[in-house]
Amino acid sequence: MVDETFVARMKEKALGGKGVTEDEAYRLAEAPVDAVVDAADEVRERNMGDGVDTCSIVNAKSGGCAEDCGFCAQSAHFDTDVDRYDFLEPEEILDAAKRAEEDGANRFGIVVAERGIDKEKRPEEFEKVLEAIRLIRDETDIEPDASLGLITPEEADALVEAGLQHFNHNIETAPSFFDNVVSTHDYEDRVRAIEVAQEAGMHVCAGVIFGMGENVEHRVEAALELRDIDVDTVPINILNPVPGTPFEDYAKVTVEEILQGVALYRFIMPDKVIRLTGGREENLKDRQGDVLRAGANGLLVGDYLTTGGQDAEGDEEMIESVGMEIQDMG
Repeated sequence: MVDETFVARMKEKALGGKGVTEDEAYRLAEAPVDAVVDAADEVRERNMGDGVDTCSIVNAKSGGCAEDCGFCAQSAHFDTDVDRYDFLEPEEILDAAKRAEEDGANRFGIVVAERGIDKEKRPEEFEKVLEAIRLIRDETDIEPDASLGLITPEEADALVEAGLQHFNHNIETAPSFFDNVVSTHDYEDRVRAIEVAQEAGMHVCAGVIFGMGENVEHRVEAALELRDIDVDTVPINILNPVPGTPFEDYAKVTVEEILQGVALYRFIMPDKVIRLTGGREENLKDRQGDVLRAGANGLLVGDYLTTGGQDAEGDEEMIESVGMEIQDMG
């Protein structure tokens, strides 16, 4: 067992803005979880303050995705009870953005679960995305975001021209574990989508899912990848096993594993927004606030893609209960 003296040294390193190395992260994973969590909380507070960056999403097109991501209720490969509907009209997306703004979200994501929005194959859907972004820009003060799968440089430029400055594309897990999660595209496809968005000038939100059978070494590997890619925000989802998917019988990760994982991500990326996202209510129950005291400083609020989330009042109370406040972290 690694002693707390090592944790204290790593805390000072992270407070100086330097992320820990791979070997140091593995040693931290062997230290007492409470010590690592407390140190990560101090790093978050002193490096980034007490603000909690909030975002909300809309499932702009549901079901029928051709990809076989093992966690996803919307994959056409699996027999799930998910609702199916075509791409929403821009005005419907705008209405959802207005509700998110009323509920205190700083950012609003237009999300589609598919390989890519594909301007050439489905030009009408791509135009709806562009129009929705323009409407959100014109009629709200909330910042538009989008998660549209794999995109081309031409598509990225068009999105930026419409007013999009934030793009989400998760790597999901470590490169060495990726083939256990999906077979219809590879890890490099996901990294390239992130690079395309960055090259177009967008801020990128990219993260992972805990609980898909990976171990702590895989979680550290993924965090180091995200640091190397230099993403701006790191969402951490927690698997909520969906009946009908290959992962339906996976055992839930423990609260301690979640706290440890978030804390390690703070040590590896001491100056990034680390956002707790899907699966938090189901996996953490009444301990959601503990994750904000383990290094996280962002939340996905409202409903998720196929499941409901905690109400806005509950999130606000939870944030205030740990001495933090909603704040746009850029």
